[in-house]
Order: sequence, then C-alpha cells, then structure tokens
Amino acid sequence: MFWFNRKDSRAIFADKRRETHTLPDVSSAGGSRKLEVIPDVISDFTRLPFLSNSFAVVVFDPPHFERNGNNGWMAKKYGTLEGDWREELRKGFAECFRVLRPEGTLIFKWNEDEVSVTEILKLTPERPLVGNRYGKHFKSHWIVFIKP
Repeated sequence: MFWFNRKDSRAIFADKRRETHTLPDVSSAGGSRKLEVIPDVISDFTRLPFLSNSFAVVVFDPPHFERNGNNGWMAKKYGTLEGDWREELRKGFAECFRVLRPEGTLIFKWNEDEVSVTEILKLTPERPLVGNRYGKHFKSHWIVFIKP
C-alpha cells in the first residue's frame, strides 16, 4: 500500500496471494472499493525464491493483526497473523537477511496496534540502525537494518 509506482522496474512485489475484492466503503463513490493484491511473484516470505545476497534493499511488511478475522477489510488488505506467527516472522526476518547483499538495507514496517514492536524485534538477532514512528495514533514504525 506504500508503493509510489507499483510498476517500477527496480522493484519486485512478492506476496503469497493474488486476489481481487470489492469491499464495502461508505467513503467511496458507489459505496465500495476495489482491492487488488497482484504481486510480481507469488511467494511466502518464509521461503523466498531468490538467490542469497541478491538485493541491495528489501522491504518487509508482514501482517500485524491477530484479530482481523478472515473476511474483514483489514484482513483482506493486510493479512492476519495465524498459527505460530512468531516462528513465521522469525523465518521471515531470516529470509530477508538471506536475500540481502552484505551491507544491504532491510526496511521493516510494523504496526503495534496489537503486538508491540519491542516484542517483534526479539524475533531477529539483528539490531536495527534507525527507525521512524508515525505518531501515537497510528502506531506504525518504519525500522531500518543494515546487513553485516
């Protein structure tokens, strides 16, 4: 949802789903909004189909809600943490660092509405370099790591 240009040739959008939904939205003309999840590569973030040390920059934006349900707008848009999600995120961090080049940049996005960013950062042995907080209302963090 943060792409400036989804078709930029420098970027590869990976997601485990390819979906289109029409969702109710009273703020939109016609009372609905179209949501499209159309990745370049279908892939689970715990098993990325890329060679090690392939990318200078990786953006990791995993689901961050446990209580979305399966059919709500937020669940369709962002996905839901399910099962042993801590282990999934642990594997996701490891995969991101695997595909990053040495001294590559990992940009991690997390919303701590339900799970604190402190708890999530315990899932990787890597330490962040800098970060940005979007304010108390949104609770979103952008955190930057540099691969050793």
